[in-house]
Amino acid sequence: MTTVNDIDFKGQRVLVRVDFNVPLNKNLEVTDDTRIRATIPTIRAILKNRGIPVLMSHLGRPKGGYEKELSLENIVDTLEKLSGQTVFFATDCIGKGTEELTRSAKTGEIVMLENLRFHTEESKGNREFAEKLSKNGDFYVNDAFGTAHRAHASTAIIADFFKGKKAFGLVMAAEIENVSKVLHQGKPPVTAIVGGAKVSSKISILENLTPRLDNLIIGGGMAFTFIKAKGGNIGSSLVEDDYLETAQKILETAEKENVKVFLPQDSVNADSFSDEAERKISRADHIEEGWMGLDVGPQTLNELEEVLLESKTILWNGPMGVFEFSNFERGTREVAKLIARATEQGAFSLVGGGDSVAAIKKFGMENEVSYVSTGGGAMLEYLEGKELPGIKAISQ
Repeated sequence: MTTVNDIDFKGQRVLVRVDFNVPLNKNLEVTDDTRIRATIPTIRAILKNRGIPVLMSHLGRPKGGYEKELSLENIVDTLEKLSGQTVFFATDCIGKGTEELTRSAKTGEIVMLENLRFHTEESKGNREFAEKLSKNGDFYVNDAFGTAHRAHASTAIIADFFKGKKAFGLVMAAEIENVSKVLHQGKPPVTAIVGGAKVSSKISILENLTPRLDNLIIGGGMAFTFIKAKGGNIGSSLVEDDYLETAQKILETAEKENVKVFLPQDSVNADSFSDEAERKISRADHIEEGWMGLDVGPQTLNELEEVLLESKTILWNGPMGVFEFSNFERGTREVAKLIARATEQGAFSLVGGGDSVAAIKKFGMENEVSYVSTGGGAMLEYLEGKELPGIKAISQ
């Protein structure tokens, strides 16, 4: 895998697709700079190797034209502070004026292009637009793993105009490397914790992952579809009746592949979907009518402790319960702690997918696991075994 560390750019303009889709407050100031911070090592590597970084990104969902609130000019101050370099801003991402600005930039300077999505052609993957964008660089680098699953002009199509002159940024390389450690190089026992609300959104992941696992832990609302498929009583818990057969098939595949499946043994139930609801614990397959399971219980956590502490590779995708409610966060928090303990003992742990990342951050434990993926949808599609357009475009 060729990365920016491997190339002497010799004064060339390096057009970098970054993911600066960051939140802004009412004063249009960046409130979470995690994504910008993540790309700084890539920018520094380009500068060190005598390249001129020309950065392009999208921000928000503009209606197809300039919107002050979504201008990337709003992030220039943050980028200057984090990079320690002067950043020149181009008021468009294509056109003669933009090309002139990128050509006049000197080694040691950074150019930031305006929001790609001010042009509707970006999301449509328009080839003509990709060619116009390509005029702003002599070399192409993709460092936006979060958008690698979309065949947009700046992530997939543009690479065609840089034959033999393209590479991965360091964020992209780390994401691919760490997800591959679970998918292809996992040291056994390999354990996946798959949670969240719905089976329907995780079918492909479960189908692709199961044959590679030793243990599969199923939590969150989706667990009740599996419990019902096995004949359990789940009261008013969340269930997808259309997916009972699918759940049964996944359990059968796991059995064929000698994968141990762990469903919740007990459940913390509520009489309404609220943090203030009445609570009681029951067996997860014996929930009374009018009650719903919102978290896993203590017996489940005892069982999972043994499984996780014996694991050498752990993937966590999806919470164990409604962790947003303080009265139903314990299962998710304790699982996070067990993953951290296993990591401390030498296991490799990867946390990915929106809610798991939100949970590990909520509990302040993101530095206690091996890797936290920023990929969201891209990581999920990668785990499903799909070829991502943004990765394919560089690899070809």
